[in-house]
Amino acid sequence: MEARLYEQQAENKVQCNLCSHRCEIKPGKRGKCNVRENREGSLYTLVYDRIIARHVDPIEKKPLFHFYPTSLAYSIGTVGCNFRCKFCQNADIAHMATDHQGRIMGKAFTPEQIVEEAEITGCKSIAYTYTEPTIFFELAYDAARAAHEKGIKNVFVTNGYMTGEALEMISPYLDAANVDLKAFTDDFYRKFCSARLTPVLDSMRKMREMGVFLEVTTLLIPGLNDDADELRAMAEFMVTELGDCTPWHVSRFHPTYRLTDRPSTPVETLRKAREIGLSAGLKYVYTGNMPGEASECTYCPKCSANVIQRRGFTVVENRVQDDKCPDCGAPIEGVGLS
Repeated sequence: MEARLYEQQAENKVQCNLCSHRCEIKPGKRGKCNVRENREGSLYTLVYDRIIARHVDPIEKKPLFHFYPTSLAYSIGTVGCNFRCKFCQNADIAHMATDHQGRIMGKAFTPEQIVEEAEITGCKSIAYTYTEPTIFFELAYDAARAAHEKGIKNVFVTNGYMTGEALEMISPYLDAANVDLKAFTDDFYRKFCSARLTPVLDSMRKMREMGVFLEVTTLLIPGLNDDADELRAMAEFMVTELGDCTPWHVSRFHPTYRLTDRPSTPVETLRKAREIGLSAGLKYVYTGNMPGEASECTYCPKCSANVIQRRGFTVVENRVQDDKCPDCGAPIEGVGLS
């Protein structure tokens, strides 16, 4: 299928304007994502109908803790990614085309079939996830439009590297996003992700301006992005630029893919990161990949009552009433909380 958001150039080159790499692609070549190919001066997506992963997940697994808790999300992804994270947890599919000589795999699945499956399985939303949804934008866009007509919500689990043009196109149909803010230094993004920090921050601001409900996740890697001052600056950015009610998930790293020389994140590091976030003014900070922690739960920012009790990705009890704390009446921020 011919891609969206690109410009034809001289000598049959094209410039892709889907993500912030804005790749200039020569005839017969692919962009950094390895799933968009220049064919004689026209850009084509190679994954429009090639789903590599699809599951029915609790929305909490995305993770989204303040967006229709306890609901189900029909979750899909294709191969490919526009980042090259050395610590990728889904490298077998995200980097399949890059690591295996351009290989593209997946089951044929149309946008209409995706929406139908979401309906049949009782899902409140469709989550475009597992790999970066920006690189399968055409499929996500068509599915999101069809889902919108059926009253099904749409969620991006994303690295936030899409262009403003892509966000403007999808925004009428995009209800929520969890953005993976990988660090708060450009050096980290360049060295470990082959990307840059600023476009991610710009996307997060733009999502907030557009009314997309936003949560943020940061995987804490020992010695690389867990410095207290960096975490404080990250939290302060969220408070100032995104709002103090933005939920922040600080998650535990385990050695994987091409970053195996680092240990798993100490539990105490995540607890300290949570305290840093709360001290900076964020109202909701969670620890991830640490089942059984009390910080999986949602607490009232005014009286500290446990209003949504969780165990892992399971909501044990939701006490929120009319989007308020049942004990003190303070508002609990989110969408569809009660």
